[in-house]
Formats: sequence, C-alpha cells, structure tokens
Amino acid sequence: MATATGTVRTERVRGQFFLPAVITGFLALMLGLLGFEQFLNAMTLGAIYALIALGYTMVYGIIELINFAHGDVFMVATFVSIAVSTTLLGQTGAVLDIPTLIISLIALFTVTIVVMALVGALIERLAYRPLRNAPKLAPLITAIGVSFILQNIIQFFVGPYITNVPQLFSTQWAFTLGESRVPLLNLFVIGSALFLMVVLQLFISRTKTGRAMRTTAMDRDASSLMGVDINRTIMITFLIGSGLAGAAGVIHGLYYGNTTFTLGFQSGLKAFTAAVLGGIGNTAGAALGGFLIAFVEVGAAAFGFGRWGGAIVFSLLVVFLIFRPTGLLGSSTGDRA
Repeated sequence: MATATGTVRTERVRGQFFLPAVITGFLALMLGLLGFEQFLNAMTLGAIYALIALGYTMVYGIIELINFAHGDVFMVATFVSIAVSTTLLGQTGAVLDIPTLIISLIALFTVTIVVMALVGALIERLAYRPLRNAPKLAPLITAIGVSFILQNIIQFFVGPYITNVPQLFSTQWAFTLGESRVPLLNLFVIGSALFLMVVLQLFISRTKTGRAMRTTAMDRDASSLMGVDINRTIMITFLIGSGLAGAAGVIHGLYYGNTTFTLGFQSGLKAFTAAVLGGIGNTAGAALGGFLIAFVEVGAAAFGFGRWGGAIVFSLLVVFLIFRPTGLLGSSTGDRA
C-alpha cells in the first residue's frame, strides 16, 4: 500500500514538472523560429483566444453544452466597448495622459465585463434553463439560434460594416529591445489576459462557489443532494464565462482597432477549437489551446502560408480528435473545472 501511494506521489511530482517544462521548451522553440516580434504577436492573439475559449470550456464542463452563441457574446462585447469609450468616457482617440488612461481602462473593462456577464446570465435564464432536461440536441440548436439573434441585433443597429474602435493606446508608446520594437499595448494585452486567467483559477480552486462549480461538473445529481444550488452555480458559470468574453472583446478592440458583426463566428470557432485541443471542460487546457492555435496561425503566416492558416488549425484539430480525443489536458472521466 505504501509503495502504491509513493508511486502515485512520484507520478504527480513528475506531472507537475513535465507540463511546465514542455511549455517552456515550446515557447523557446517558437521564439527561435519566429523572432521576438512575431512571438509577441502570437502571444497577444493567443491571449484573446484563451479568454474566449475559457467561456466555452466552463459551460461545457458544467452542463455539457457547446454554447455556440459564446463567440457572438464576444462580438457584442466589442461594440459595447465602443459605446463605453465614446459615450461614457468621451474618448475617441489615443489618451496621452497616463492617469486618465488608467482610469479609462478600468472603467472600460469594468462596465463591459459587467454588461456582458449580465447578457450571458440572461441568455442562460431565458434560452438554456428551460431546456435543462430536454434532449441534448435542443439546447445545441437553441445556442445556434441565439448566435444568429445576436448577430442580427448588431447588424440591425450598427449595419454590416467594419466599425472602428477608439484606440486608447498611443502607437508611440513602445520601447526597443535589441533590434525589436515592443509596443506597450501588446504587453498590456498579454498581462491583463494572464491576470484574468490566474484570478479565474484561484476563484475555481479556493472559493466555495468554485468548489460548487467543480462538484457540479463531476456529478450534478450528487452535488444537488449535497446542498449545492445547481441553478445558481450554472448561472454563475455563465456570468463568469461571458464576463471573460467581455474582457476579450475590449482587448480585441484595443489591439485590432475594428470590429464587425461576423467577428463572433470567426474568432469563436477558433476559440472553440482551442478549447477542444486543450481538453474541453478543462480551464488550463483551454488557455493552452488558445496560445497553441495562435502560434500555429502566426507561424503559418510567418513562413508564407498565411492563406492556409485556418486549414492548418482545423487539420490539427482533426488529428487531435483522432489520436487524442480528450485533448491536451482533458480526461475521459471529466476533471473539468
């Protein structure tokens, strides 16, 4: 018995060191192949994909629903961020005053995250909760319907055009590292995304609500018998996932400077692919999958295969589904949240 316990502990220790070592090696390889500027671009894009993918994987982990409307929640967030910047903050261009920029960013993130969290909770309450005990195909079709509803609402009010997003960061804010130019915007995007991921992981692992989410993901009926409010837990999951999509929408607008009503389908599909690659239902896996997808896309463009970037990404998905259908960190039994 002692030998078996020691073996399990040894395997855990190996696992704790193996994954960070693999990630470090992969990042070092990408840095060498792409160069620093392209590496930074990949990390920035990966941060956006990772935040969106977390929403997909959290909802699936709790209720085993592929929420195809989640990408469009992210898309709506980009337009909400425009409204907050122009109407609430009165900002239409770069903010050169640092204190004003900090206050503007805090307000922009806070309002957009709260609005999108409420939108996600409303979608869960009106569209998904009534179908909680229905056949699995019903909520899946409903999710697609909600996706089209969100797209058409934005198209009706804004139009089918590409819309510019106010750029709060000045393009002059950058520093030189060797021969590479490092924009502060890239560092802000990566840093803010990583911060949100760490906060999410701490919330899931160290709070009562987070423990309720994990137990619900493992066995909903048993959790209910233990006193967990299932409806409340699922609602909070949608709140958090949609809030993260709101943050991703703000970041996307700041970085790319434009948006359109079809953005949710394009980015959402890649983020969903990231969640599957990482292990659908596993938050750490979703984040890793987001960065992996970004490095594949940026790498393809860097080596002259930019047009084939999407095909390469989805080919990678097919390969994973064939040889490792549970993804990088997923498991067949569902260690989800």
